[in-house]
Amino acid sequence: MASAQKVKPVVKRLGRPPDTSSVQTRERILVVAREMFSVHGYEITTNRDIATAVGITPGALYHYFGSKLALYLAVHEDTQSQVYEQFTKAIIGHETFIGQFEAVLDIAHEMNIEDASVARFIGAVRVDSGRHPDMAAALSTHVRQREGFFAVMIDLGIKRGEIAQENRLVVQAYLLTVLMGLTDAVSEDHELQKRAIQGIKMAMRGQLVKTS
Repeated sequence: MASAQKVKPVVKRLGRPPDTSSVQTRERILVVAREMFSVHGYEITTNRDIATAVGITPGALYHYFGSKLALYLAVHEDTQSQVYEQFTKAIIGHETFIGQFEAVLDIAHEMNIEDASVARFIGAVRVDSGRHPDMAAALSTHVRQREGFFAVMIDLGIKRGEIAQENRLVVQAYLLTVLMGLTDAVSEDHELQKRAIQGIKMAMRGQLVKTS
């Protein structure tokens, strides 16, 4: 996993934060934690590391999140919420399966340019959850959220005749593999990811390879 720029710690150190700054501090913790988890992984990253980078004491961090696993799960939920909010907005106005999926690919690329830690973290989660069964069990709800989102898209494709009913599971596996590849294989190189997305679109439309 490629290195990212080191998160600069905030100079001012905080104890238990006042109520007026609680929301902002929590958001800052989630952003910093996502960056650190995405680069170093769950096992190596410590709450003390995160607290230092945020500019608060470890005790203040525990005021928001009672354990490292609780923080990790909160980061994951926050990240998933951002991703699927953007996906949902992106497909509005697109009335075909291909149109919706291409819109998802485009917004995923834009999100990666804006904040590369999102894709890195999603890729890291697959590694971390594979090593920690309790984490994997806690994340199962989000797996169902992802499957549900794309199931609706596939249903649209079947209804419009773009996808044969018997190919539902094949298409589902294809979408999952494509999205995993975009986060794991090419997220660090924006131009490479852009070309990969272009190739996926061409493949979906039967324009990438000649069959005769």
